[in-house]
Amino acid sequence: MDGGAIRRWAALGTAALSLSGVFALAAPGTAQAAAVGRCAGREVRTLPFLTGTVHLYRSNGFVCATTVPKKPGSGILLVSVQARGNRPVTDRGHYKHHAGPVTVHAGHRCVRVRGAAGRGAVASGWILC
Repeated sequence: MDGGAIRRWAALGTAALSLSGVFALAAPGTAQAAAVGRCAGREVRTLPFLTGTVHLYRSNGFVCATTVPKKPGSGILLVSVQARGNRPVTDRGHYKHHAGPVTVHAGHRCVRVRGAAGRGAVASGWILC
């Protein structure tokens, strides 16, 4: 290899390293955003209420939900998902950032979702039918 070829390969290697560094810096932000919900699948519904929001996800017949408060550390958080014909699956406690995830197998059945943060709450009817 002559000097020009070596410089081109070195420039290509430097560009590849720089690009991988950019992706490494960008990845934690997307991973952190995904970690808040911790549910697989795509978000199909949000149920906002006075003190927070319930995020609802669906993937391969499973429905997953989390409750995120507007103010972290706002007291008791609750999230509940019930597939029609089954009992609700609930997560309730003193959490800072979110309650859940709570996942149920719904198949093609309707689900009912509840969420609460502090004094505010939301309850859906039968949805995602």
